[in-house]
Amino acid sequence: VMADKLRNNMDSAEYKHVCLGLIFLKYISDSFERAYQEISQDEYADPEDRDEYLAKNVFWVPQEARWETIKNSAKDPTIGQVIDNAMDVIEKENSSLRGVLPKDFARASLDKRSLGELVDLLSELEIGNDKNKDTLGSVYEYFLGKFARAEGKLGGEFYTPRSVVELIVAMIEPHDGRVYDPCCGSGGMFVQSIKFVEAHSGNKKKGSIYGQEYTNTTFKLAKMNLAIRGISANLGEMAANTFTN
Repeated sequence: VMADKLRNNMDSAEYKHVCLGLIFLKYISDSFERAYQEISQDEYADPEDRDEYLAKNVFWVPQEARWETIKNSAKDPTIGQVIDNAMDVIEKENSSLRGVLPKDFARASLDKRSLGELVDLLSELEIGNDKNKDTLGSVYEYFLGKFARAEGKLGGEFYTPRSVVELIVAMIEPHDGRVYDPCCGSGGMFVQSIKFVEAHSGNKKKGSIYGQEYTNTTFKLAKMNLAIRGISANLGEMAANTFTN
């Protein structure tokens, strides 16, 4: 439905970043709101204290970036700028996300009425609950796969079919040590490696991931994909984008 609202205005290579960016923003805001309610129940804690969220491994979301603020602006012609500002302040407040989030929702080519409708659509869903994190990751993967098929051969730049990745992971058996993907795309190899370790009752702390991705927009997809799964990554600048975990 999200893609259909944008289909007449841009191709899949563009609207995947709009849809996935909004899903990520809603996820961060919902996770924050859930933690906010929990902290508010503690008479000795301050729900506006950034450190309270760091202790819970939850991204800190300033007031102007919370979904309620975005939702209230859904019908305004400035909704694109509101979302860009939200992405910008979240990056500034969370070092692991700096330079990762899409911030081009205010561009003239993006229909603001359709964008507002996407915000309204997402407002009906709660996607930041810890209990459905795996479901959210699956939804994110579903979107990546759908957009890759819509783009045809070019989709292979950011997405390798899950079945292929699962086969590779099963062959390398990443119980410990390093997993390196020189063309990591949206990070599917790392996600499946973590799932492999969990399925075999392994210890995720015994392993580490290293990845490179030359295309900047694809690199950002990988960072967001890993963040949704709770897999943190540190960003470094090289000839191509490189991160480790």
